[in-house]
Amino acid sequence: MNAQGRLISRFLDELPAGKLEWIGVRPERKVPMVSLAETIAIAGWGLQGDRRLDGSKGSARQVSIISVEFIRAIADNLGREHIPVDILRRNLLVSGINLNALRHQYFKIGDAVFQATAQCHPCSRMEACLGKGGLVAMLGYGGLCAKILESGEIKCGDELVYMPPDQYQERQLSLY
Repeated sequence: MNAQGRLISRFLDELPAGKLEWIGVRPERKVPMVSLAETIAIAGWGLQGDRRLDGSKGSARQVSIISVEFIRAIADNLGREHIPVDILRRNLLVSGINLNALRHQYFKIGDAVFQATAQCHPCSRMEACLGKGGLVAMLGYGGLCAKILESGEIKCGDELVYMPPDQYQERQLSLY
């Protein structure tokens, strides 16, 4: 964990758990997302059924996460009532948690452990998906990219729980 992550982690003890609302995978580039009720998060790779499994192991963007709250902000920025989650091309939709507080942090969803690596910035495809101004509407609300550190099953309805760095390190030591 970097210095910024260590600093922020000192203030996250009271961060409430979030909830996994939706799971989506992209079987291939530029094809519609496939919605799943559950899947396996595979450490070092990505979600079972997602095209990322065909990529390089260890990418910092094994999974992408966005929140219901961010989607509301994007919709407001565009003057819309609703935006379907699948057109934003993110893998996981969560609710009830300040997603930006998890940047560089460890967290658990279902049986899997993740580490948020960076903001998931919108790409130019968002102009086509959302219309003119779509990319700008998403700036600051694109969600997070994450690595999968421990494999496990995740399913809609699972809690997203922050894991303090010392708790994650103790967990790693207990595995050996």
